[in-house]
Amino acid sequence: MIERRYTGNLNAFTQTELDTVRQKSVCVVGCGGLGGFVCNALARFGVGSITVIDGDTFSESNLNRQLFARPDTIGLYKAEVCKNELAHINDELEVFAVCQMLDETNAENLLYGHDIVIDCLDSPQARIVLENACQRLGVVFIHGAIGGFCGQVAAVFPGEGIMKRLYAEGEGAALPMRGNPVFTAQTVAALECGEALKILAGRASELRGRLLLIDLTDYSFEMIRV
Repeated sequence: MIERRYTGNLNAFTQTELDTVRQKSVCVVGCGGLGGFVCNALARFGVGSITVIDGDTFSESNLNRQLFARPDTIGLYKAEVCKNELAHINDELEVFAVCQMLDETNAENLLYGHDIVIDCLDSPQARIVLENACQRLGVVFIHGAIGGFCGQVAAVFPGEGIMKRLYAEGEGAALPMRGNPVFTAQTVAALECGEALKILAGRASELRGRLLLIDLTDYSFEMIRV
């Protein structure tokens, strides 16, 4: 029998799928605007374990959109704060905090052993490093990015090289940077989690080889092949 805390997932997911997800390990890279909402959703849904990677600390400018940013967490490591918060949300969840920035020297070691990786970064260069490491490890990662009212999501499977196409040689950006309002971060984080959880449950990915573009100014959603 599924535990009562997870019964709200039933009908959308089967009990077999939920049992499968509870055995899975997720790595969330970045614990800012996207990462906090992603970790919150994963913890409530009932994944087996979460590793949070982020070497940054909270600052006052994070208060407008980052879930775990509060006046009393300013100056503290985002990954550690996230770990502590998730323990209050789901006390049976295993959470690991890594207070380091992902780079070429540590990426493979930090990502090794996870069933899926979720990109909550804000740097084109870091995303390409992430993609390269996931490709070498044979791990799927879910990409998400925001810019103003706009966002994008993709499921990146090993060998597809989508980040290299979106961010040519680590420069530029696929989205215009027009601020980071909280509702855009919440929307993209929800889409990332939905895709990650479906893949972890064993379902086919609708975003494989595709990029989902959203614009909350007119509520448009467009799927393009990459």
